[in-house]
Amino acid sequence: MDPGFWSQAGAIAWPLMLALVLGLLVRRTLLALARRADAHAAKHMRARVVQVIATPAALALPLLFLSLAIRAMPLPERWLERIQHGLGVGGLLCVTWLAVRAVGAVERRILRQHPVEVADNLDARRVQTQTRVLSRITQGAIVLAGVSIALMTFPPIRQLGTTLLASAGIIGLVAGIAAKPVFGNLIAGLQIAMTQPIRLDDVVIVQGEWGRIEEIDSTYVVVRIWDERRLVVPLQWFIENPFENWTRTTSQLLGTAFLWLDYRTPMADVRLALQRICESDERWDGRVCVAQITDSDRSAVQVRLLVSARNSGDLFDLRCAVRERMVEFLNASHPYALPRVRVARAIRAAGDSESRQARVPKRTEPTTSPGAEDVNAADVGARQSDPV
Repeated sequence: MDPGFWSQAGAIAWPLMLALVLGLLVRRTLLALARRADAHAAKHMRARVVQVIATPAALALPLLFLSLAIRAMPLPERWLERIQHGLGVGGLLCVTWLAVRAVGAVERRILRQHPVEVADNLDARRVQTQTRVLSRITQGAIVLAGVSIALMTFPPIRQLGTTLLASAGIIGLVAGIAAKPVFGNLIAGLQIAMTQPIRLDDVVIVQGEWGRIEEIDSTYVVVRIWDERRLVVPLQWFIENPFENWTRTTSQLLGTAFLWLDYRTPMADVRLALQRICESDERWDGRVCVAQITDSDRSAVQVRLLVSARNSGDLFDLRCAVRERMVEFLNASHPYALPRVRVARAIRAAGDSESRQARVPKRTEPTTSPGAEDVNAADVGARQSDPV
């Protein structure tokens, strides 16, 4: 066999084998560092930085070694260009991946510095909402830019883009109409991040459902319903439709418990009992504790027990406790205050009415209209003379 062939094969094999060995060693080392950093990421800033960089670098550095080895190989120019182009695209995607991971690391750091597991978490929820939404949008933009740049390195696609540039107005219009829901949600995400009509962990009423904001993504919001269902709502819906936000400025709320009681109910005792119930319950925040008669009908009065609590969960439980303990108090101390239906007097009144009707002499009442059926002598004579 031609000695020149072996010489050329050796010139190709040695740089390739060296690049593969170095790439494999670097990859294993970086992945080991990444696993070690995962164990210490919660405590050390340096470990978190290594955790972000190590995994993309474990792929990018072998590609770099392979690119250097390719340049040293005696290959045809056309092959070199294609291989280098593919390796360059791979390196560009690794850089895009690193940028996405860096944005995610910054997001996690901000979220750690602003925990929501505290009593007054309004500012923390505001910061977390802005951070999550902006992070998702930034990551999406990075991925879109990286993929676009990678595609534009291919000559056919670049030539297609140049050709379509002449008709950019029509194509832009069509693309805008087709992508209206996508861009609408992205713009809505920016609006929500800036103006914040909703935040993470906000208590909201959406389409008649009570729940909390569990997740805000770049295109949709997940609402955790009280019975553990999940309601997925597009971001744009919160911009275009009215909804209730119970924790917009504060989580403190007022709640009511209604009772229907007898007219003889001692309201002074009810107010004292309500005050004792509120003061003995730790869910009451000490702001409002009021009992008022708000309505009445022929048989009872409506009493509204108005109380306050620190948040919606405490308020619901407090309302139930107030209602239950007030009923117990009235049963024990003022049983006559509970509503009842009085039928004895009605029965007696019905009996008296029947006895009065029995004493009144009966008289036949006319059932016809006055004079409508009267028959006089002229009518009788006319009927007798009628030949028919």
